[in-house]
Amino acid sequence: MFDRPVGTGERALLVHIDFPSANHSSPVSNIEGALQNAASLRDEAQNEFYDLALSAGAEPLSFIKGKRVKPEPKYFIGTGKAQEVKDAVELYQADLVLVNHQLSPAQERNLEIMLQCRVLDRTGLILDIFAQRARSHEGKLQVELAQLSHMTTRLVRGWTHLERQKGGIGLRGPGETQLETDRRLLGMRIKQLNKRLDKVRKQREQSRRSRQRAELPTVSLVGYTNAGKSTLFNQLTKSSVYVADQLFATLDPTLRRVELPKNLSMVLADTVGFISDLPHDLVEAFHATLLETREADLLLHVIDAHADNRDKHIAEVNSVLEQVGADETPQLLVYNKVDLLKGQQPRIEKGNSDNVLRVWLSAMDDNGLNLLLETIAEIFSKDRVQKHLKVPANAGQWRAILYDQVDILEESYNEMGDWLVLIESSSRDFNNLLKKSGFRDLVIDTVE
Repeated sequence: MFDRPVGTGERALLVHIDFPSANHSSPVSNIEGALQNAASLRDEAQNEFYDLALSAGAEPLSFIKGKRVKPEPKYFIGTGKAQEVKDAVELYQADLVLVNHQLSPAQERNLEIMLQCRVLDRTGLILDIFAQRARSHEGKLQVELAQLSHMTTRLVRGWTHLERQKGGIGLRGPGETQLETDRRLLGMRIKQLNKRLDKVRKQREQSRRSRQRAELPTVSLVGYTNAGKSTLFNQLTKSSVYVADQLFATLDPTLRRVELPKNLSMVLADTVGFISDLPHDLVEAFHATLLETREADLLLHVIDAHADNRDKHIAEVNSVLEQVGADETPQLLVYNKVDLLKGQQPRIEKGNSDNVLRVWLSAMDDNGLNLLLETIAEIFSKDRVQKHLKVPANAGQWRAILYDQVDILEESYNEMGDWLVLIESSSRDFNNLLKKSGFRDLVIDTVE
């Protein structure tokens, strides 16, 4: 499933249908602007789909476009458009049709029967790209889980033999059809993969605890695919993570230690890029990887400053972060590729309360990275709190918890045997402690 030959390519037709009703409605007074915005979104969706096809190794032969009020139940794209695609398949001798929408199993099967070639929807295409990019053991497990979850609904396809009961010497059973057998085997494999990924989650949790004990804050790079996260990661860590001008160049997460100003350090994590309409199966399968974003102390939201619809990309990324429970993690917006903007220079943009809102830089030119590092150091140096605690003699379990999760600066005992301690920690870790039952009763005062 993962050793697909690189560079062979496949001759493919691309199909995109625009549904005007799906575009955001606007007031009549601004109808011209609304039409321009809809056209811009449509062009971006088509360009992104073309890039997805190239990233998968396909050889696009033609881009067939159309408009419909709503999807057709049988073919999704409509009978007339399906006939147009069939004629194009015969004309170009295509062996694959890629549809920039999510098809139901029945629609995918009906199109394959009519077109007499393989049909792949947007979800299947993204899954194929992920299968090619996976390199680590964890990445391969996650991709296979997503593929099998997607495949369970598409077993029937056009193959009628799957509906027959097995027969013959040694094969007669309790009346189970081949289709039922395949579904059962897929279900067993999915359970195995979930068990293995549970082990991965536990291993990652142990690694996170080790970083917490070392008091190293974790910073995760997030952003729309191809925004330049890996280029920024390489520049900050002096690493050589794979970088390419293509969608989903990075799949497996990479972590490196980075030294900051003010004698601080951090662990920087490069994660998979997001995309519009990211398949739910992928979000679920990559939950273990995306936990790095939820458990991070800070998210560097890398944005392609040169992208036409960068605000839409920001919304898509925030939507996925909300799905994995990372929407409350502090964010710093990093506008990358400033070298492609005329008259723009690397800079720090602050709000009214003097807090940093955005950092503009060019990772490719290594221009403005010092501004980013200074900003991160300032955030972490401010995000430290000191507290005086009094731990009763009969609450010894708190001693182990505090030594594990915070820095102990001073400690002594009073005549009652209570443990008096001065701790220092990040605001986030301290707030997590406050959620534990009974911890608030230990806090005496705050050290200014």
